[in-house]
Amino acid sequence: MGRQVERLTLDNLARLPGDCASCTFWEFDPVRREQIRGHETEEKAAWLSTMLREWGSVGRVMVVDDEVVGHLLWAPALHLPGSQSFAMAPVSSDAVLLATGYIDPRFRGQGLARVLVQAMAKDLIKHGGIGAVEAFGARRPKPDVCVLPSDFLAAVGFRTHRVHPAFPRMRMDLSTTLTWREEFEAAAERLLGVVTGKRPSPRPTHRVVQRGGHGPHARPL
Repeated sequence: MGRQVERLTLDNLARLPGDCASCTFWEFDPVRREQIRGHETEEKAAWLSTMLREWGSVGRVMVVDDEVVGHLLWAPALHLPGSQSFAMAPVSSDAVLLATGYIDPRFRGQGLARVLVQAMAKDLIKHGGIGAVEAFGARRPKPDVCVLPSDFLAAVGFRTHRVHPAFPRMRMDLSTTLTWREEFEAAAERLLGVVTGKRPSPRPTHRVVQRGGHGPHARPL
């Protein structure tokens, strides 16, 4: 099974599984969502086009054997006005907002969501000027509400930043993410050395200081 992670673009937006290509819960406030009723797909595409042109990448998709089976979507909270309906809004000034994500049920349990989170973190580190990713987690997730489960967020490295009984605001510092990514790569290299009989190359001794959170023990979205 071949799989790869790609940027979310206008070309693959329409291929997102489920109703994700037409969901505008995060991209528009309730008044605007009512105004565009019946034209959600076109309006979401226009939103994505603007973000790609004026800010940069705001998502990743997972492709398995040429089929888009999942995605993550993020952006500065200013461009996701749907987030203002949450009691723990707004997000911190140094953070972008991980709005939502989805993995086709046929492909869950394979660690694909974890791969997408790692790709998001790598992209945001390269973007620069971003200290963290925050997200509103659902303690009791519902199938028809596109809010990520808080248990999933905790599993991939987020910690509770603002407590709420239904939708806590959670945070993942990118410096911490960089640290556990380096540790993961070092462990993988050591394993490769054992399997192939090759001596792993030495790793740099410098480390990024962690500012909170723990390494990932991810489970699929």
